[in-house]
Amino acid sequence: MSGPLDAKLLEKLETLAARHEELGRVLASPDLVSDLERYRNTSKSYAEISPVVARFREYAKTVADLTGARDLLAAADDAEMKSMASQEVRILEGRLGALEQEIKVLLLPKDPNDAKNVVLEIRAGTGGNEATLFAAEIFRLYSRFAETEGWKVRTTDISQSEVGGIKEVIALIEGERVYSRLKFESGVHRVQRVPQTEAQGRIHTSAVTVAILPEADEVEVQIDEKDLRIDTFCSSGPGGQSVNTTYSAVRITHLPTSTVVQCQDEKSWHKNKARALQVLRSRLFDAKLREQQATIAKERRGMIGSGNRNEKIRTYNFPQNRFTDHRIGLTIHNLGAVMDGDIAEILDALDANDQAEKLKEEVQV
Repeated sequence: MSGPLDAKLLEKLETLAARHEELGRVLASPDLVSDLERYRNTSKSYAEISPVVARFREYAKTVADLTGARDLLAAADDAEMKSMASQEVRILEGRLGALEQEIKVLLLPKDPNDAKNVVLEIRAGTGGNEATLFAAEIFRLYSRFAETEGWKVRTTDISQSEVGGIKEVIALIEGERVYSRLKFESGVHRVQRVPQTEAQGRIHTSAVTVAILPEADEVEVQIDEKDLRIDTFCSSGPGGQSVNTTYSAVRITHLPTSTVVQCQDEKSWHKNKARALQVLRSRLFDAKLREQQATIAKERRGMIGSGNRNEKIRTYNFPQNRFTDHRIGLTIHNLGAVMDGDIAEILDALDANDQAEKLKEEVQV
């Protein structure tokens, strides 16, 4: 069982509960209907603290019930009553411990980017054609998972290989709390299997890199037009074959950082430019975030959310039907389901590990 909530934490929870009641009264006021902006802000604040307040109220009730059960156990004068009261105490103690843990997790600082959409970037690494085939499979994996979550995937740019794989793909994933679910996917994904072209049956190792960038808006990242070089070109298909005779594709170079983004998925030049700027803002925003997190990452060696893309985070071993996430030591012997987008269990485990690491930090502080 986790440790009991200390006086300082209880005081904070009492303050949140009082704030919750106050916001509830404000929302019930008929005067609020005429002020749409205030209504939205109040509703957002109310919704943000509702989960922790609900757990705190359940915690307070469980404490009262446990006190009553312990009093009953102390006063019981026959074996049957003592047994019933003792069982009730054990159940309530277990529930109290679980509530304490849930409340501590709910009070952890929230990642301000959790509610954002993301820019997904997948690039084939070592392994030649086999790496491009695996990159295509990884893109399908995330696309299938997005489908189960009700998210929308829009490809911004894609470069295909001669064998039908993907050298590079950039896509926008839009939906509810996309970054919150996918933020630990950045890194090197390694595959071990026998390629179809391997006559000797030898296992080859290939890799792809995955980057998950929180989508940035114009307020967070302001881009000066004079810092951009914008080029147009014809869209191309696999092997460089032209598929569009108009110059609708757009390549944008951000001169201060030498960041290059291109988009050729839309038929309209204006839409391609807007989509490319969207990706550019997210890349610049991500670079700023990683710079800010550099100091934190040094203090938190076990951190899995650092976004270090040079680190091997996963191995997909096809001969052994094995998936392994090296950061948390998670192994699943059902690779087919994983490759088909069944990754909710993996994402939940990564999130739980991150919460545990943060809780350790809170205790140390």
